[in-house]
Amino acid sequence: MLLPLRDYRPSGSFPIVTVALIAINVLVYLYQALILGDRPSPYRMWVGFRVERLTLEELFLFTYGVQPCELFGRCEPFPPVSFPIWLTIFTAMFVHGGLLHLAGNMWYLWIFGDNVEDAMGRGRFLLFYLLTGTAAAFAQIAINPASPTPMVGASGAIAGVLGAYLVLYPYGRVLTLLWLFYFVRFVELPALVVLGLWFLIQLLSYTMNPFGGGVAWMAHIGGFVAGALLVHLFAVHPRFRRGAYWDRDEGC
Repeated sequence: MLLPLRDYRPSGSFPIVTVALIAINVLVYLYQALILGDRPSPYRMWVGFRVERLTLEELFLFTYGVQPCELFGRCEPFPPVSFPIWLTIFTAMFVHGGLLHLAGNMWYLWIFGDNVEDAMGRGRFLLFYLLTGTAAAFAQIAINPASPTPMVGASGAIAGVLGAYLVLYPYGRVLTLLWLFYFVRFVELPALVVLGLWFLIQLLSYTMNPFGGGVAWMAHIGGFVAGALLVHLFAVHPRFRRGAYWDRDEGC
């Protein structure tokens, strides 16, 4: 297992958008877990061969997560909502299915988001984040458009940030925890290796289990590819416009 712990490239300014995105995601999850939690909702649904009452938190996931079949009119919205159903493409990016889901996503955003925001500027970075998150959602929807299962989480948008970081700073050093059974080591690896392996794992995982077993692998792949392709349109620093990306001799 490779777990990035930090990178060594300082940000040129305070990453207010990255911090704000993390704060919003954390606050939404606290609302889910502490305010809604396991309290019963008025709704029931089939689970396996029996009907069970949904908790308020589960109902929240169905309300604000992306259900592919709803977007294309293949099923009725569940539960009925008072806003256009396409808005769930965006609301789903701020909803998580559990604490580990949230923590993993926010950890990657904290490590890699500040430098991408620095290269793009705040407004462009926010637009880039939402756009790659949208691309990620549609990549997952494309492989199973009739699915009624809600898709939630920021991982597709964050995959876009990872794709952008790889293009901008391929040789930037990343302190990484290398953990293989009893072998545990802290190593410094270039982003090209860390993020390249991350992307390869998503590809292999999708190949072995296309529908994920609860993980939207294709959303990760789609977000990463979208980020790597769109970064050239969003990076505004003169060095990036010239194509002089993070040079291997420049350090980090």
